[in-house]
Amino acid sequence: MASIFTRIINGEIPSYKVAEDDNYYAFLDINPLVKGHTLVVPKKEVDYLFDVDDATLGGMAVFSKKVAKAIETVIPCKRVGVAVLGLDVPHAHIHLIPINSGTDIEFSRPKLKLSPEEFKEIASGISKAFNK
Repeated sequence: MASIFTRIINGEIPSYKVAEDDNYYAFLDINPLVKGHTLVVPKKEVDYLFDVDDATLGGMAVFSKKVAKAIETVIPCKRVGVAVLGLDVPHAHIHLIPINSGTDIEFSRPKLKLSPEEFKEIASGISKAFNK
């Protein structure tokens, strides 16, 4: 059965897409630690990040860098932190999280509750910056 991320990529489940190319898809996490918390996934479904083939993994890093630079132009932050957990969804993914301190990337923190309008505004801003 397809993972929830594959279903998002295929348009079966809605998402707040920020970027996409032939091999990767980036969208806002719907349970964000901070505004702009974004997930980057390969379109090829592989459970564990380190089981992804080298070319896909390298491409994912380059794609993530471009997404992170777009996030930085929209969300005030000192850096964009990177996290890989991979326990909740059996589809390789990278978290890109705008941070101003180390506590901003602690997954035990309460998640933000954003309105659909806030998600749309953030996604639109990052998408525009990505596509410049």
